[in-house]
Amino acid sequence: MLRGRSGPTPTTLLGTSVLGVYLLVVVGATASLTEAAEACSNWPGCAGSLDDPAVLVALGHRITAAVLGLLVLVTSFIVFVSDTSTRVKGATAGALVLYPSQVVVGAVLSTGTNLPTGLHLLVGLAIFGTLVLALAWQLEDVTGKTEQPIGPATARPTTDSHTESVESSSEHSAFASHRTGIQTRLYAYFRLMKPRLMWLLSLVAAAAMALAAGSGLAVRTIVLTLGGGVLAIGASGTFNHVLERDRDRRMSRTNDRPTVTQRVPVRNAVIFGALLTAASVVLFLQVNLLTAALGLVAILFYTVVYTLVLKPNTVQNTVLGGAAGSLPALIGWAAVTGRIGVTGVVLAGLIFVWTPAHFYNLALAYKKDYARGGFPMMPVVRGETTTRKHILLWLGATLAATTTLIRLSQLGWLTALTTTTLGAVFLWAAVRLHREQTETAAFRAFHASNAYLGLVLVAVVVDALAL
Repeated sequence: MLRGRSGPTPTTLLGTSVLGVYLLVVVGATASLTEAAEACSNWPGCAGSLDDPAVLVALGHRITAAVLGLLVLVTSFIVFVSDTSTRVKGATAGALVLYPSQVVVGAVLSTGTNLPTGLHLLVGLAIFGTLVLALAWQLEDVTGKTEQPIGPATARPTTDSHTESVESSSEHSAFASHRTGIQTRLYAYFRLMKPRLMWLLSLVAAAAMALAAGSGLAVRTIVLTLGGGVLAIGASGTFNHVLERDRDRRMSRTNDRPTVTQRVPVRNAVIFGALLTAASVVLFLQVNLLTAALGLVAILFYTVVYTLVLKPNTVQNTVLGGAAGSLPALIGWAAVTGRIGVTGVVLAGLIFVWTPAHFYNLALAYKKDYARGGFPMMPVVRGETTTRKHILLWLGATLAATTTLIRLSQLGWLTALTTTTLGAVFLWAAVRLHREQTETAAFRAFHASNAYLGLVLVAVVVDALAL
């Protein structure tokens, strides 16, 4: 950063530019702006009447683009004259070079020339991507520090795991003392199903169904698909508890799980998971065969591929494991259409890129715990600085994926407003995480990521049902 100079810093200007360009790109992806451009068919002015709301929207977009162009220019100048790294200057220069191209493409499209309409969005996302890259590198340079990663996930507990388990059991017993025996047992089985995952993954499937069917979505399809989905999630969570019980015993946040404390014997948990799997497949079969097949694949992927192969063996476990969370999007789409469609794949892609931006925050907060458990999470193997950078990069990919979904599905202003507003909150939390580097900041970013995806999915459902 520039020393002894007052005014906005390169980091502040880059962050502002990222948000501004994202807002412009999202608005440009909405169906409303496409209709507005048709009402304003010359450039840079507009032959339409200012009494026409569509003309006002088109002119407003062009004026905003001009203002943001000046912001990118000023940002580039400050970055170039500051002692920022070569890579930050290079990425910022990329945005500066691309911006006039975006203006030219927009001008050509507004005059009715036969160009692919997606080209405008593609260039806009490229500008956004280069600015996100510049911001991530700048934050890494400014807030990063040399650290010694814990190393390959071979660390063992620094405290006696049996003592931790006994202490956790005592706390849980105090909680359970207010319940009857049957209530305690039912609650233990309920915990096996990882209920906190259910609401978000059910929303993913609901959004996919709404996008596929619009206002014609049948209640029967909703009930069977979401019911089968909840059971599939429960089965996956149960098998995960069984397979990770030894590692869970080492971790303070998981050593009170039912299979660790033996409130649910392993044999009973396996039977319970198998029953949930069977019930899930039965419900999915009432919808169609593809939905049932995808549901079974989701259970097997989370149980075998993620839990046994990816999570304990590779630092990319969170990234590759995101495929498990993406499958409900394909399940929801298949439930309505009987096939896998492009829009369903894009929604699945959104969940895939959101997963590391979301979960890396939790990995930061529980870094030492994951090391005790022997999991090669990103902060454990690569360090916290690299993890924070990756959170920002995956966040940029998440915002880009949402914009692509808006354009492809012709979603309305509710989704656009939600992704820009909550995206700004998510970005703010990620930047704060870089600066504060505390567990509190990591949890703040974690909750911001949950709020972002949850509310975006709700907006998608509302907009899709209104189409």
